This record gives sequence, structure tokens and C-alpha cells, in this order.
Amino acid sequence: MDTYRWLLALHVSGAFLLIGGGVLAAAFSVAAARSDGPREIALFLGLVRVAVPAVVLGSLLTLALGLWLVAERDYSMTDPWIALSLVVFVAGLLAGQVGGVRDRETRVLAQKLAAERVDIANDELRARMRDPLARALSWGSGAAMVAVLGLMIWKPGA
Repeated sequence: MDTYRWLLALHVSGAFLLIGGGVLAAAFSVAAARSDGPREIALFLGLVRVAVPAVVLGSLLTLALGLWLVAERDYSMTDPWIALSLVVFVAGLLAGQVGGVRDRETRVLAQKLAAERVDIANDELRARMRDPLARALSWGSGAAMVAVLGLMIWKPGA
């Protein structure tokens, strides 16, 4: 196999790690949102952290190997599909980071309530679980990564 095929295989593997980690985090977030008690909410939001290494490693592999592939194939960073992919990729990472910080604050509150032996989520925890900004950031991050995947597959304008 030539260098290009190795790079492409590893780049795609990074994308699978990134998307797979995102799907796992989303599944735990949905489970937390469907839970009533602080213990369960804290548990599921804590399990989101299991997916974070896959997302981080996948992001790094995808970006680094993608940039290497651009150089290997003599593409240009100004090709519309590459430039747009990079912008959407970075925006998705930033949205996921900000959404993750908000979710971490919610998890800390749920852990505090669970430690106090509160069995039902209070108004503050319920409001945090329904926070439209946190939801938009987290789901928007996932949508951005799917959009990048689409751009990478179809290469519009190439």
C-alpha cells in the first residue's frame, strides 16, 4: 500500500473514533435526560466522560491526517470543500467543548443532590437538563461533524 492509502485508512479510522465517541456521548446524554433522579442523572452524565478520549483522539487523528492528505494529494487549503470542512470542524469542536462544560456543571449539581440523598431532581437540575443552549451546542457539534463527514465524502466543487 502506498502512503496515500495508509493516510486515508488512518484518517477514516480517526473519523470513526470521533463519530463513534460522539454517538456514545449522545446516548448517555439522552439517558440522563430521561432520568428523574439525581443519582441516575449524575451516573449517565459521568459516563459521557468515557466517550471523551475517543472524541479527542478521533479529532486529532482526523485533523492531522486530513491536513497531511491535503499535502499528499496536492489539494489546496483554499479548495471550497476543504476550507468549509475546516471551518465547520473547528466550529463543531468549539460547540462541543462549550456544551461539555455546561453538562459538567449539570453533573456536579446532580452529584451534589445525590450526595444529599435527594431522590427527585429539583427545579434547578430539571432546568439544567432542559437547557436549550446546552442542547443546541451538543447536538450542533454532532451535526457539524456529520456535515464535515458529508463534505469529505462528496467533495463538492472538486
